[in-house]
Amino acid sequence: MTTQITVPALGESVTEATVAKWFKTVGDVVAVDEPLLELETDKVTLEVNAPAGGTLAEITAPAGADVGVGALLGVIAEGAAAAKAARPAAAPKVETRREAPVTKPAAAPAPAAVTPPAAQPLSPAVRKLIGEHGLDPAAIAASGKDGRLTKGDVLAHIEAAARPAPPPAKPAPAPAAVPPPAAPTTTGETPWPAAGATYPPRPAGPREERVRMTRLRRRIAEHLKESQNTAATLTTYNEADMGAVNALRNEFKDAFEKKYGVRLGYMSFFVKACVTALREFPVVNAMIDGEEIVYRNHYDIGVAVGLDEGLVVPVVCDADALGFAQVELTIANLAKKARAGSLTLDELQGGTFTISNAGVYGSLNSMPILNLPQSAVLGMHKIQQRPVVLADGSIVARPMM
Repeated sequence: MTTQITVPALGESVTEATVAKWFKTVGDVVAVDEPLLELETDKVTLEVNAPAGGTLAEITAPAGADVGVGALLGVIAEGAAAAKAARPAAAPKVETRREAPVTKPAAAPAPAAVTPPAAQPLSPAVRKLIGEHGLDPAAIAASGKDGRLTKGDVLAHIEAAARPAPPPAKPAPAPAAVPPPAAPTTTGETPWPAAGATYPPRPAGPREERVRMTRLRRRIAEHLKESQNTAATLTTYNEADMGAVNALRNEFKDAFEKKYGVRLGYMSFFVKACVTALREFPVVNAMIDGEEIVYRNHYDIGVAVGLDEGLVVPVVCDADALGFAQVELTIANLAKKARAGSLTLDELQGGTFTISNAGVYGSLNSMPILNLPQSAVLGMHKIQQRPVVLADGSIVARPMM
């Protein structure tokens, strides 16, 4: 008897995905509900679990294949593992995946000493992190569905742990000798270095490397290019004196963090200010649908988050109904899920306005691209002390954004 592995429903308006990677190979024993492979859509990455226990008999959609909803991914044959109702706490294959790489120090804790909770199976990404760092899953707070441990939980635990002092730096090797530049010529030009000058060698490797774009990165490029091609955009630049906001943050930051467990950042100020502005100018919160303008009376603010894999824009829903602490907690949770790759489609859809903070990259000015079908986007940038002329004519340094 065999069981087919098929592509599950991927969410509203998502009909196709790419097989990112398989966690199992043909012939491996699998348990029911054990993660088998990872699918990548335009918006999120999700795992496909085994619908039954047994042996992976066939893989019909290898890594890199594009598949539609309901498409056949592989086949599970009935075997010894089929009778198991849940995934074993420590299957042989899992222990093999947990072994530390040969580059790990010999003193690192043996992976076998880590015993994952039997009641909650761990995803491959979580198992890998736990094995690499020699962690105990029971000691990490879980925030996933039904108490499951997520990759973000493990990363947060690692970041919170005290870090050992770095080893003393080795003295840098003496640079290759480069003769001093020759005296300028009579034409004012600097001549080429003298014969025999040496420079650091180019790192070994190919002159070019081709890497297939992820489906997420391709979709982002298409979406933003479509915005540039079809939207009639107008950009206006304004400066804001952040002195009053800085004073408020300094006055209340300690009490705020002690009471709510989250830092009082700048984003809550900007989200609440945007809601006030959108209420005053409803057309900025509207969108064009055919020959109609749709005025939206809800305020769902998208907050752009830059990742190595690309840009995602999770949405703070009903921001007008949230207080400062709720805004900060929501943004912190969405950013954590974005870094862990666990955002849901619902958390990425329905925004009415977007905020993009290029200040985290040190940018003083930039022009963000409109996130269609929205009508406007606000770009925030670096806060920098600059001279400002006050009403009385005096010139003072102020924290300007």
